[in-house]
Amino acid sequence: MTRGIESEIPSWLTNLMWHMVLTMEVESKDYLQVFTLTKTPTSQHIVHEQEQPPYRYELDVPCDDAVNAKVFVIDDLTHSTMLLAEEY
Repeated sequence: MTRGIESEIPSWLTNLMWHMVLTMEVESKDYLQVFTLTKTPTSQHIVHEQEQPPYRYELDVPCDDAVNAKVFVIDDLTHSTMLLAEEY
């Protein structure tokens, strides 16, 4: 995780995003996972996507520390890195 992730994204949310990547039910995982995080009045809305093969999963989690952000998880086969889109 980058400093941007550690300073701007709540730890429970980073843990949830790692879990979502690890438990994806797809034939293969793209090297790039994209999370779009949207704050709602009572929850965190999460959209998890990859391009190839196409994958999309949406989730709402009740909380009071939601954020608006786009997060990338990049896997180069030896390391996985979670970073904010603006850090890419």
